[in-house]
Amino acid sequence: MPEASRWRHPDTCLEIRALPTLVLGLLLGGCSYSPSIIVLGAYFPDWMFCIVGSVILIACIHGLIRLTGLDDRLGRQWLSFSYVALAVVLALCGWLIFFKN
Repeated sequence: MPEASRWRHPDTCLEIRALPTLVLGLLLGGCSYSPSIIVLGAYFPDWMFCIVGSVILIACIHGLIRLTGLDDRLGRQWLSFSYVALAVVLALCGWLIFFKN
C-alpha cells in the first residue's frame, strides 16, 4: 500500500502544474481576433469609434439640456455624473448596434 500512494503524488503535482497553463490557454483564446477598422491605412479599434460617437452625442444632449434650461433644475453636481454614465451607455449601445459580429 505505501508504494501506491508514492506513485500518486507526482501525478497530482503534474495536474496542479498544468492547471494554470490550461486556464491561460482558455482565457487567451478570445484574444485571437482584434476588432478593428482600417482608416487611411491604419487600424483603429472599434471601441474608439464608439467613444468618439458617444462624446459627440453627449455634446448634442448637453446643448439640448442647456437650451431647455433643465441644467438649473437637475443640479450641476448630478450632470457631471450623468454625462459620464450616459456616455458609457451610448458607447456600449453603439458598439452593440454597429459592431456586433
